Amino acid sequence: MKINLQSSLSIATLAIGLCGILTNASAQAVDVAAAEAQLKDSKCTKCHAVSSKKDGPSMKEIAAKYKGKADAEAKLIKHITTGPKVKVDGFEEEHAIIKTKDTAAIKNVVAYFLTR
Repeated sequence: MKINLQSSLSIATLAIGLCGILTNASAQAVDVAAAEAQLKDSKCTKCHAVSSKKDGPSMKEIAAKYKGKADAEAKLIKHITTGPKVKVDGFEEEHAIIKTKDTAAIKNVVAYFLTR
């Protein structure tokens, strides 16, 4: 079987593209158990549930709001680490701050929210 230069380049391009996709997918993998433990420890589940609304929006609502937005991760990290004002039952209060300073744990929680 003869393989010409164009076929070789096409195969190489495909292989490089697949490597990029696989690397990106593994980089975004969520440690569900760790995220759920952090959410429980930080008392996030007091106001947020996976699919039903509590005092705060559900994780599904949050994921839908930020779906496809390039700045989703950055905005959510800022939200859970700075304690901005939020409205609960018509009253403004400070959003609770996540109880960790570990960047990887914070990103994992945000990824968990965005994949619900």
